[in-house]
Amino acid sequence: MAEDRSGLPLLYLMIHNNDLVLLRTVPKSGGTSLTRKRREAVQGILYVLPSFILLIVFCIIPIFMSVYFSFTDYNVMKAPALSGFSNYQKMFQDTYFVASMKNTLIYVLVTVPLQTILSLLFAAFLASKMSKMRAGGFLRSVMFIPVIASAVTAGTIWRIIFNADNGLLNTFLGFFHIPALNWLGSTQTALISICIVAIWKNVGYFLVIYYAGIMGISRDLYESSAVDGATPAQQFFRITMPMLKPITYLVVTLGIIWSFQVFDLSYLMTGGGPGKATVTLVMSIYNAAFKQYRMGYACAQAVFLLLVVVVINVLEDKVFNRGEV
Repeated sequence: MAEDRSGLPLLYLMIHNNDLVLLRTVPKSGGTSLTRKRREAVQGILYVLPSFILLIVFCIIPIFMSVYFSFTDYNVMKAPALSGFSNYQKMFQDTYFVASMKNTLIYVLVTVPLQTILSLLFAAFLASKMSKMRAGGFLRSVMFIPVIASAVTAGTIWRIIFNADNGLLNTFLGFFHIPALNWLGSTQTALISICIVAIWKNVGYFLVIYYAGIMGISRDLYESSAVDGATPAQQFFRITMPMLKPITYLVVTLGIIWSFQVFDLSYLMTGGGPGKATVTLVMSIYNAAFKQYRMGYACAQAVFLLLVVVVINVLEDKVFNRGEV
């Protein structure tokens, strides 16, 4: 019998009771399996390599470069010179940066809870009342339209709505004899107005996520609880919300990250004004880098923003995983 080194099944002939019988040996294990695994591993690496290279070049390396430049005096026109922690010391003495940090925190505290609660309530309503109706799909589509609208489009539309002279909102309030407000021109209402637009734009995205999660909850849980006399409110708080905890974690995490990165709406609708009322951390970084050409100082602010987001997400993770083994 000849030996096949390829690991394929071996065939040989045998004479049994004057009959010619074709027999198959047991396939060799190890060689073929190992070769296939190596081939699949190489193919997998080749598939992810382009994305991995882009991730390293445009994400990982810039992070380390930003950390390095944050400790330098760098303005693009000359070589960076090490300056220690001077950029970080300047941040907290810079009234513009302090105002941007305060505004961003207010923006996060307003938008994240409201868009989370509203998207959950809308998703629960659509899932319980309109999941089997054609109007339910239509409403989900309508509420998702703001998500696909560009920031430029959204900002332009809402500037018309918030216009102090003949805006739609002031016109509507005029029917109830409520005095017109300068929504984007007042330090008291400008930031809240931007928060309203952000919530309007994000609720549809998180609604779809919550809706998918609610539809994935077994109906048996609701039927069993109904038999035991549970009210719809009790079902929502005792079944729906606990089962949606992982999705809520995702929604809150995305909401925090997006809120700390807010730039476009503030830049388009108010330009950071009036005064410093709507300037954000990312806008402060943008101004330092591309208007003042203080790249080292801008990198220090970017590193600070990264650390803030990381710390908040670590704390959030501890809160959501409290009591879990």
